[in-house]
Amino acid sequence: MKNVIEVKQLDKSYGTFKAVHNTSFSVQADKIYGLLGRNGAGKTTLMKLITAQIFPTSGDMKVFGENPYENAKVLSQICFIKESQKYPDLYNILDVLEVSKSIFPNWDVNFSMSLIKDFNLPLNRRIKKLSRGMLSAVGIVIGLASRAPLTIFDEPYLGLDAVSRGIFYDRLMEDYAEHPRTVILSTHLIDEVSNLLEHILVMDNGKLIIDQDAEELRDWAFTVTGQTSKVEAFLIGKEIVHREPFGGLLSATVIRSQNDTDRKQAAAIGLEISPVSLQQLVIHLTNGKSEQKGAIAK
Repeated sequence: MKNVIEVKQLDKSYGTFKAVHNTSFSVQADKIYGLLGRNGAGKTTLMKLITAQIFPTSGDMKVFGENPYENAKVLSQICFIKESQKYPDLYNILDVLEVSKSIFPNWDVNFSMSLIKDFNLPLNRRIKKLSRGMLSAVGIVIGLASRAPLTIFDEPYLGLDAVSRGIFYDRLMEDYAEHPRTVILSTHLIDEVSNLLEHILVMDNGKLIIDQDAEELRDWAFTVTGQTSKVEAFLIGKEIVHREPFGGLLSATVIRSQNDTDRKQAAAIGLEISPVSLQQLVIHLTNGKSEQKGAIAK
C-alpha cells in the first residue's frame, strides 16, 4: 500500500529540549490512524512538522512523496484542524465555509451543509460569538467536508457534548467508507475512538514508543488478578506495565509473550484474566512506572 507520510530519524529541538526525538514511521493511504500520548508528548509538534508549519531540526520527511515545505501541491492535499482553531473574528460561519471551498479542491458543499444541520450551527453568526463547542463543530465540518487526502484532527471535540461527539464519529466513518482518505486523529478520549482506529502511534517524551496495527495492539496486554504470592510468581521474567495491590490480592497488567503461553500459565494457577482497553494500555505505557518497559514499535 502506498505511503502518504514517510518519516526517518526526525528531530525537533527547542534549545536543549527535544520535542520530537529520533522518530521514524510511515503512514499508509486510506487508513485511520490514532496519534496518542500525554500532554507534552510531542504529538502536536509532530503534526505541525507534517503540515509544514515548523521546520525539523534534523531528519527526513516526505508527504505524498515530496518535501512539504512551501510545496503548494502537497499542502493543497492536507487539511489540519488544530485544537482551538482560529478564524477571523469578523467572519461568520458561512464566510469560513466559503473560504474553505476555495482552499480545498475536494470540498463538498452539500456535505458541508448537511453537517451544519447535524451540529445545528447558525450560519450567519460571527465566529467571535460562538461557544467553544460550536467552534469545535465548525472545525469538524471543515475537516470532513474538505475530503482532503490527508486529514488531521488535533483534539477536535473540545467543548462538544457526548451526542455531538457521536455525530462526529458517525459522519466520519460514513463518509470515510464512501470517500476513503488518510485520517489522523489525535485525542485523549481513546476509548471513544478506539473502534474507529486502524493503526496506533503513541508518543511519549518526544519518542515514538508504539507503531502498531490497532487489532494487534488490543491483544498485546492482559491483566491478571489473584493471591499476591501467585501473581508475583507468575510475573517473574515478564514485562509488567502496571501493578496494583489490594488486601491480600494483586492485580497486574503484562505484555503477553509472542506465543501467548502466558494466559494458559495464568489460568493454570487459578489467576483471573481480564482484557485491557486501548486507553488503559496507553496510560500504563506512558505513566513512567512500567517495569522492563520498551518500545512497542514494529
